[in-house]
Amino acid sequence: MKKILALLLAALMVGSMMTGCTKQEATSGEESAQTQQTESEAKEEPVEEETQASFTGAYIADPEYIKSKIGSEDVIFIDARGADAAKKGTIEGAIATAWQPLARCTEGASGDEMWGTILPLDQLSEVLSSMGITPDKEIILFSDGKDGWGDDGRIAWELLAVGFENVKIADRGFSALKEAGVPTQKGAAEFTPAEVTVSELDETHLINTDALVETYDSVKVVDVRADEEYNGEVLYGEKAGGHLPGAIHIRFTDLFNDDNVLKSNEEITAMFEEAGLSKDDKIVTYCTAGIRSAYMQMVLEMCGFENSLNYDESYYRWCAVQDVE
Repeated sequence: MKKILALLLAALMVGSMMTGCTKQEATSGEESAQTQQTESEAKEEPVEEETQASFTGAYIADPEYIKSKIGSEDVIFIDARGADAAKKGTIEGAIATAWQPLARCTEGASGDEMWGTILPLDQLSEVLSSMGITPDKEIILFSDGKDGWGDDGRIAWELLAVGFENVKIADRGFSALKEAGVPTQKGAAEFTPAEVTVSELDETHLINTDALVETYDSVKVVDVRADEEYNGEVLYGEKAGGHLPGAIHIRFTDLFNDDNVLKSNEEITAMFEEAGLSKDDKIVTYCTAGIRSAYMQMVLEMCGFENSLNYDESYYRWCAVQDVE
């Protein structure tokens, strides 16, 4: 009898132990599953992407601003790439013109005195009238960003110089504007002629060859062309290869990120300062014909380098009449 009781007690103890182990394993399994689920949820939580700082300035229009102006009767969009490029796609409602019709390009040749500079004001008034580009409207220009020549900046720089007050350039090239959702169309809109008269030229941000020669020792000269141009290759019919004596080299394309959007004000300012420029300096920008350099001048101005001037006769003229390095 005692043996039977002993066997029964032993069986009960073993059963109890097994039940306890089973409960422990189940609990551990549940905790493990919960832990895995928590870790999985943590992994699935969206990670906030870093927002890239954008360029801001009085003469800059970003995609959201441009979208808000589509269809407005108070805004004129200008595709500065010209009508041929606009045939493949342009901003909705935009007219199209290159920079040349607004400059002295029909007479003489590159390198001649005043070639490529702003048209005489009576002629410029006629051109602006024929295109319907009026100073009472807001003018928003765009081009190809770093993949182009800064044509939008050149036209904007010229319009500001003759008294247009409300002028902006897009903060990126057309392809990037399209990717950002700005409405587009195939082909530019027709010109709507208007009566336009410009009578004064503000030379605050402009310098010609004679004035640059006279003040050369007191200014910092910035070459915004590509490496091969700066280093002496003749690519566009220049009289000689090279660069202006002592010119600082900051490429036009260095203003943009890889996605063809302007870098932030802080990044661009740091780039200028690292190159040896100060906001107290008198700075003269140049390229081949004063196009990319006009864009650079506007960016310099918006970054606080206000005593900046575009040499619009540029390298074409300088290398024809002055020494180069």
